[in-house]
Amino acid sequence: MIPRLYIDGPLHAGLPAPLSQNQAHYLRNVLCREVGDALRLFNGEDGEYAAEIVELKNKTGAALVKGQTRPQASEPDLTLYFAPVKREPLEVIIQKATEIGVARLIPVITECTTAARLNIDRLRAIGIEAAEQCGRLTVPSVGEPIKLPALLEGWSDNRHLIFCDEAGDDEAEEWGGSKGRAAPILEMLNVRDSKTDRWGILTGPEGGFSVEERKILRAAHFVTPVTLGPRILRADTAAIAALVLWQAALGDWRQS
Repeated sequence: MIPRLYIDGPLHAGLPAPLSQNQAHYLRNVLCREVGDALRLFNGEDGEYAAEIVELKNKTGAALVKGQTRPQASEPDLTLYFAPVKREPLEVIIQKATEIGVARLIPVITECTTAARLNIDRLRAIGIEAAEQCGRLTVPSVGEPIKLPALLEGWSDNRHLIFCDEAGDDEAEEWGGSKGRAAPILEMLNVRDSKTDRWGILTGPEGGFSVEERKILRAAHFVTPVTLGPRILRADTAAIAALVLWQAALGDWRQS
């Protein structure tokens, strides 16, 4: 299989593209590639290009860009707003959200968030690696953490927010009882105007959203609460499930 790498810079046929130290190490010592071997390069803007390794040392490398193999294509404008969780499931969220096709990843600090300290550079690197592996032409951006009230107060665009709300309104009942339950996510997606092209999905922490957070979210005009079924999902599973259902109903999974 031809290695595929993300390049942080322009790609033009006939011109060289520098390889980072990590990329040179990966090609030379992990994949055992040599000068003359083929690559695929993309930068999120210019499409994908065939390339050939022309220099490969321990700390540096370069590739000669050849012809374009795929033009840049538009992708769904979908943002995942997620409460940070423990490292392993957090990295799963970043990796799988990238593969599914999310455009942006925004960590949201809620009342029950237990993993507020994040290595954003590490998360961005995971997104790049996943994009290289899955064949997409872009890399999702990873934003700095923002507190939930600030996110909602600063909401200024026409993006519609899907709130994954698994709780009910009766605090005396396990998981909130049956009162105040949200509608199934596919039921909501099937009646929404598919021409709405700016979407967000919000998932919570391991402990769920607080009563006050649920009230604030449900009162916002741009928010629609949904449920992901009769079982309580882990935070990472909930994020992946919601993204998959959105892509299948309104995203580019409908394209041949």
